[in-house]
Amino acid sequence: MPETVQAVVFDCDGLLVETESRWTIAETALFRSYGRPFGPEEKALLIGRALPEAGEAIAAHLGRPGAGPELAAELLSTVRQEFTADMEPMPGARELVSACRAVVPVAVASNSPRELVELALKSAGLADLFEHTVTVEDVAAGKPAPDLYLAACAALGADPARSVAFEDSATGAAAARAAGMHVAVVPSLPGTAPDHDWLGDSLAAPEVRVWARTLRRAAA
Repeated sequence: MPETVQAVVFDCDGLLVETESRWTIAETALFRSYGRPFGPEEKALLIGRALPEAGEAIAAHLGRPGAGPELAAELLSTVRQEFTADMEPMPGARELVSACRAVVPVAVASNSPRELVELALKSAGLADLFEHTVTVEDVAAGKPAPDLYLAACAALGADPARSVAFEDSATGAAAARAAGMHVAVVPSLPGTAPDHDWLGDSLAAPEVRVWARTLRRAAA
């Protein structure tokens, strides 16, 4: 990854905050309510998607055409109950964000609703580290469209081509790449390797910590 950048933008769920287990609980409950199992195949279908797209994917999987909005609303209602005040930052998240923000502006770009993103960041003690938080409600199209990352870079006054995105899903990595950014990935799904310039198993990986220590701010 480049050592001279204008900004760093992070996804939230499963990358900064350990929320994927809570999403999985909600998704499992939803599928079970329709008499269907929820396993790795179903998780891969949903991870990284915005709620409307997740609802449509669930509807197709369950054979319930037209039920996407209803299923998305059910999933949101269920996951709200799982988002509590005891969520933890992912390993290395606080340290990496702090190291980056000491040099360049940082933001969050998330496919989740703002209420969930803000709750997760606050619960994990990360909310005050970011200059801007951009959510799916702020843009015309969520990931894998580039809108979220373009909006985050615009808010930071940064050129996407000279900025780095950190992601955990193929959907998010595709969005960052479509925005023209450098892409670092810590996959939430074991054994996957979304499009990336750097791939690691943790934000605490030694190589990314070294990168953060050598980071320099690029001129506008």
